[in-house]
Amino acid sequence: MNESSKSGFAKLAQEQTLYPQEAPAKISKKHQNLQIGVPQEIADQEKRMPIKPSSVGVMVANGHEVLIESGAGESANFSDKEYSDAGAKIAYSAKEVFECHVVLKVEPPTIKEIEMMKPGSTLISAFQAGKQNVKYLEAINKKKLIAIGYEFIQDKVGGLPLVRAMSEVAGSTVMVIAAEYLSSANEGRGVILGGITGVPPTRVVIIGAGTVAEFAARAALGHGAEVRVFDNQIYKMRRLKHSLGQEIYTSTYDESLLAKEVKEADVLIGAVRFEKGKTKMLVTEDMVMSMKPGAVIIDVSIDQGGCIETSELTNHKKPTFVKHDVTHYCVPNIASRVARTASLAISNIFTPILLEAGDCGGFDEMIYTHPWLQKGVYSYKGTLTNLALAKRFNLAFKDISLFMAARI
Repeated sequence: MNESSKSGFAKLAQEQTLYPQEAPAKISKKHQNLQIGVPQEIADQEKRMPIKPSSVGVMVANGHEVLIESGAGESANFSDKEYSDAGAKIAYSAKEVFECHVVLKVEPPTIKEIEMMKPGSTLISAFQAGKQNVKYLEAINKKKLIAIGYEFIQDKVGGLPLVRAMSEVAGSTVMVIAAEYLSSANEGRGVILGGITGVPPTRVVIIGAGTVAEFAARAALGHGAEVRVFDNQIYKMRRLKHSLGQEIYTSTYDESLLAKEVKEADVLIGAVRFEKGKTKMLVTEDMVMSMKPGAVIIDVSIDQGGCIETSELTNHKKPTFVKHDVTHYCVPNIASRVARTASLAISNIFTPILLEAGDCGGFDEMIYTHPWLQKGVYSYKGTLTNLALAKRFNLAFKDISLFMAARI
């Protein structure tokens, strides 16, 4: 082959990209030591803690610094000494904690707490869209925070790990609550949750077939109760029966059938979680009026507005009220009732995320390289990144994919 033919082939190969082409490669940053601040929760009756002492020990062993506000863990029965022994620094002012590069909380911070944060730092907490307003988002964006709502964080298979963990806690707890208020000691119906030989079992009706329903049904069946589940998603009910490992009564929302079952129920649990907007009122006031005197209603979906018409928001100090001779329990943060268990569950999810952020070179880099974490980011350095929130609060929206493209 002569020289001219060689050069012609070389030219053709280059045009058809047969030769390897140069391309800029992303240079990953080295491990970054994080400074993590955990303030004391000031929200009414919030007792959960986002990180346990043993997890602090893991963080410190990996080169990270953890500041715990004095007394922050006491409500979950974690002492300052436990945190100090694990390597945490105990801070005696909230300002010192909020000035850390990463602030870790359970409840959303107040606007005053946001103002104490350094510009460009990272906030990880619940967002609770139903409680927030435009001023709240503006305060976050003004500080140019990387704000991550943990209820939005998805895992690698598209699940919501924090939401599921708290739903598991709530579902397991509701039957304990039901048993408590069915007893004569609390002026209930005076019946046992479940049944004994020769006595018909109590009937539990659950609205919804998600995680709360799964764990509530498992607890009820364990006590020997008769369980009825209603949901409009067939796949959820099929999955529920598979998880429980036994056949139970399930049905779609048929108003006449639901009314009949509610009338016969000793315990009614509202466990519906709608993905978009407020929950629908699936149980009417007329249905509640037909219930047995002393029956118990627990509306777990009250944080989204409730799915039972007679539900009204309550709290741990005054958790119940009686309407139409039916006891209503409508506390939104049921998990705080078992604060230590809930704290352990939260910490088990946060700890790997924090370690991964350190290994990636910080949350900035982690957001870039981990698509599942991007779902949790609702504000990136002054830019709102969640379309649903932008529509809700009528704010300008810039999708995080644009930020990603700019980085690339």
